[in-house]
Amino acid sequence: MKQLRIGMIGYKFMGKAHSNAYRSLPMFFPRALKPQMSVICGRNAEALQEAVSQLGWSEGVTDWKELVSRSDIDLIDINAPSNAHKEIALAAAAAGKHIFCEKPLALNLADSREMLEAAEKAGIVHMVGFNYRFSPAVRLAKRLIESGRLGTVYHFRAWFLQDWILDPEFPLVWRLQKEIAGSGSHGDLGAHLIDLAHFLVGDVQEVIGMSETFVKERPLATEMTGLSAKAGKDAPRGPVTVDDATLFLARFANGALGSFEATRFAAGHRSTNSFEINGSLGSVKFDFERMNELEVYLTSDDEDVQGFRRVLATDPAHDYAEAWWPPGHTIGFEHTFIHEMLELSDAIAEGRQPEPNFRDGVKCQAVLEAVERSIEERRWVPIAEM
Repeated sequence: MKQLRIGMIGYKFMGKAHSNAYRSLPMFFPRALKPQMSVICGRNAEALQEAVSQLGWSEGVTDWKELVSRSDIDLIDINAPSNAHKEIALAAAAAGKHIFCEKPLALNLADSREMLEAAEKAGIVHMVGFNYRFSPAVRLAKRLIESGRLGTVYHFRAWFLQDWILDPEFPLVWRLQKEIAGSGSHGDLGAHLIDLAHFLVGDVQEVIGMSETFVKERPLATEMTGLSAKAGKDAPRGPVTVDDATLFLARFANGALGSFEATRFAAGHRSTNSFEINGSLGSVKFDFERMNELEVYLTSDDEDVQGFRRVLATDPAHDYAEAWWPPGHTIGFEHTFIHEMLELSDAIAEGRQPEPNFRDGVKCQAVLEAVERSIEERRWVPIAEM
C-alpha cells in the first residue's frame, strides 16, 4: 500500500485540522503513505459541498453509513461530536476499516471499551486523537524523563485554561450538553492533561476531585462552528448539563503525585495548556502557548548558573524538527496533527498499533469517570475500581 484512501466524518474545527494534516504530510514526510482525501461526510449538504471545495476532498456524502461501507476506503477518520463516535467506530471496525477517532473516545467508559474490543476483534489499526503528544518540546520532556536525566519523578501538575464561554450570554453549543459531549471542560480539556500524564509519567492509581457549573442556563444556539456560536435576540434558554471547571488530585502507580485543573472560565487564558514535572535531578515546564519551548532545570548544573533554561525545540536533535524549517523557525498548532498522522501512516505501513491508540483512550476514559465518581461520592476512587 502506497496510498491511504481516507473517508472523513466531520468538517468543522477538527475536520479542518485533519484535512490540513493530510494535505501537508507528503510534502514534509515523503516516506509516509500518501493520503488520498477521497470522501468527506457531513449532515448539511450545502455546508458539506463548501467543505469539499475548501478543504480539498474529492467528493462529499451526507450518510456516514454509506461511507463506511465503501470498498474504496481504507481509513475512517471520525471527528464528529462525541456522541457519534461509538456507532461510527463499531460500523467501521465491522467493515474492516482502520480508524482514527478524535478524543474523548466515547461518552463513557463502557462505550470506549466496546470500541476497543471491536477494533481488536477486527484486527484493524486504531488511533485516538491526543495531538499534544506530538509537539517536539513535549517529546523532549519525554526523552529527559526516560533517560533518567530528571531522576525520580515526584510531581506532575497540569492545567488547561480557556475563557471562551466566560460571557453568560454565550450560546448553548453542543460542547455544553452532556448527551452530546459527555462532559465539559473535564472531558474536553482534562482528557488532554490525563493523556499527557500517562505519556510522560505513567498510570494513575487513584483520584479525588471537584467540579462546578458556574452558568446554569444559556441561550439556544442558532449557529455554531468550532468554538464560536450565535444566538437569536431573546432566544429561549436551555440548561448547561456539563461542568464548567473540574479540578482533581491524583496518585500515580509509581508514587508520583499529580494535580489537574481544566476550566473554561479563566479570563485572559485563550488556550493555556501547561504542565510542570519535578524530579529528584531536575524539572521541566511546558506551555502550549509557547509550544516550541521547554523550560529545563537540572540540579547537576554548577550552583552559580543553576536555573530554568529555555530550550527551543526546533533543532534537528528534536523529534520531527528536521522535516520543517531551519533551527529557530518555529512551528504551530497545526503541525501536531501532521505529526499525529505521520504516526498513523507509519503504523499502518508497519502493521503495528500507533500510539496513542484505543487502549490509551480507554485508560483516559477510566480516569475521567473515576474523577466523576469521586466528585459524586466525595471520596478517593482507585482506577482499578472502574
